[in-house]
Amino acid sequence: MNEGLRKRIITAIVLAAILLAIVLFLPPIATLVLLTVLVLAGAWEWSAFLRAPGFITRSLYVAFLAMMMPIVWRVTETPEGREIVLAVAVLWWLVALAWIAFAPQRVSPWSAALAGLLALVPAWLALVRLRFDLPRGAEWMIFALLLVFAADIGAFFAGRRFGRLRLAPAVSPGKTWEGVLGGAAASALVGIAGSEWFGVPLYTFLPLCLAAVAFSVVGDLTESLLKRFAGVKDSGTLFPGHGGVMDRIDSVTGAAPVLLFGLTVLGVAA
Repeated sequence: MNEGLRKRIITAIVLAAILLAIVLFLPPIATLVLLTVLVLAGAWEWSAFLRAPGFITRSLYVAFLAMMMPIVWRVTETPEGREIVLAVAVLWWLVALAWIAFAPQRVSPWSAALAGLLALVPAWLALVRLRFDLPRGAEWMIFALLLVFAADIGAFFAGRRFGRLRLAPAVSPGKTWEGVLGGAAASALVGIAGSEWFGVPLYTFLPLCLAAVAFSVVGDLTESLLKRFAGVKDSGTLFPGHGGVMDRIDSVTGAAPVLLFGLTVLGVAA
């Protein structure tokens, strides 16, 4: 095992232990604070994708996203409002997929700013709503994260071992279709276990989990597209072996709203 991989694994274990302790053993407000801090830290990193000309401009962008969080929370206090916001989030990720596939060079500071709003705020909302609104909310939130992390791990190792066919060479040359399939296989195992754990029929739950994972790939590629636009390799250096906050949560931004939207459609999240 090389030093970089060892550092990556140790960091992941430490972060997972801290996350589990906060979500499972502290009051729900602690999870809210954690998610808000992480998303705003991600917003600060995302502001670099705008090629913003200074601290004040970047700070204003973060402040704008922070202002949008309680507004979106208030809108989604009704089932109708929540469905509309989540549907918009899912639609955005379909647009992002088309962006990656057909126009990856068409990026501007304004499109990067809008992408950050549509990626970060709905992801924050979905994770917080999972935690606060669902019975066994802490378990549902952990499941959402575990589903994505399993896909990331499966993709990492399958891509290293079998990767040949480039997934999106214009956006992220290192990602392969073999990695995507490895990630899907790993997340399918998590989805099967989740179906049993939560008592949700497998024939509807597993396709939802795989759809969420597919959108997690779109979230990852969207960040990669914007990093190339901004000319940066990693969004930050906060986590040794992993990069910045966005390098850890980019996949979550695509998966979490899709998962909650699907659970709402299935009647699991009323």
